[in-house]
Amino acid sequence: MSTPFALTDATIVTGDRAGTVVPGQTIVVGHSGDITAVGPADQVAVPAGYRRIEAAGRFVVPGLINAHAHLFADGTPLPAFMTSEAAEKAVAWFMHGPAGKVLLDSRVKKNVTTQLNSGVTTIRSLGDARYEVVRARDAIEAGKYVGPRLYPSGPLLAVSGGHGAPQIALISDNPWDARKNVRVNLRKGVTAIKISATGGVTDARAIGEAGRPQMSEEEMLAICDEAHNAGILVAAHAQSAEGIAACLRAGVDTIEHGSSMTDEIIELFNDNPRSLHGRSALIPTLQACIPLVKLDRKITGINEIVKANAEMIYDEMLAGIRAALENDITIGMGTDSALTYVTHYNTWRELDFLARYGGMEPAHVLHAATGANAKLLGIDRFTGSIEAGKAADLVLLDANPLDGFRAFDAPRLVVARGHLIETPTVTRFEEIDRLLDSL
Repeated sequence: MSTPFALTDATIVTGDRAGTVVPGQTIVVGHSGDITAVGPADQVAVPAGYRRIEAAGRFVVPGLINAHAHLFADGTPLPAFMTSEAAEKAVAWFMHGPAGKVLLDSRVKKNVTTQLNSGVTTIRSLGDARYEVVRARDAIEAGKYVGPRLYPSGPLLAVSGGHGAPQIALISDNPWDARKNVRVNLRKGVTAIKISATGGVTDARAIGEAGRPQMSEEEMLAICDEAHNAGILVAAHAQSAEGIAACLRAGVDTIEHGSSMTDEIIELFNDNPRSLHGRSALIPTLQACIPLVKLDRKITGINEIVKANAEMIYDEMLAGIRAALENDITIGMGTDSALTYVTHYNTWRELDFLARYGGMEPAHVLHAATGANAKLLGIDRFTGSIEAGKAADLVLLDANPLDGFRAFDAPRLVVARGHLIETPTVTRFEEIDRLLDSL
């Protein structure tokens, strides 16, 4: 149980598409960690014995929801020698062993705590070395430490030689083995499924590999069928129109990264009978791509192949966002945290990039990271907005984030299911921040 309290005289930024801002509000949070009352300060009474936190001149927003995260690393660049195929196999061997389990458990706890201290109160992990995020979720739910709400995928599902294999993947090459891997992950306690439908940027071995279809539609159909039978959403790494169309026909619920769209893709996003909720959503991850494109290779250390693929996928991703905006396709927010230059405390940069590079209105961006993410993940009944009866997932800021998302860089206060983080602190990487600020 949490300590009951009230935020008084706060300005609420609701996170709706209209950018509604409501001053002079009191938010009362009960022993259960839920919001029991919210309304004008002169109309909402603070119960006796409740702690009062004066919030005049400050802004309260719903806790951010990161719908595409990895938690196995901190976002600092890898040495060049670590990108070889031999090194990838060695890392996979270590991470899948007993010593790797200890290291991963420690990293995940640190990284989810960092995201929480930056205002992220819900995380969907989409590609784990094994089941370290499941263990973290269970520890948080058991009250061993305060953390964000977690929806772990466990290892993503890939084909032989596919994106993410072997480090963070279970591998199959036919529909029945793909279905079996879903069953294995579900048995381990995952509450999300992730597939690699196409090639990716970071492990590409040839120019044009990123976006090239890898998993067959029949394999994806088996995965979606098995996951949906358990009420679990399926997310797909997909970076080409051909790959995305096959994903959507198979019933994939969220397309991660995205690309330009055909008429068939647009129609399936908005009306997808095979998906769990009847429609699918797009989750761009600009933060994982922009630094690789905008920064010199002498700085990033990436090779020519990765650079060329990153540039191609960046253009496709922007085209996907434009098409989604033009056709009222649901857009969510995910950072791809743990990838190079994507730290766990810089979620605000994804919001900033969506506005500045993606062309989204600030109110739409904040909605993508709160209410839209809650709805597309099927958790809007208890989070994603500031309403009586919902969990107290809140962030208190010194400035209105609609005037600049850097307001999230140093939250005044974070609340996760009623638990107060009163002095949010994170460990920063000054050189990474300097480079990202140059963008």
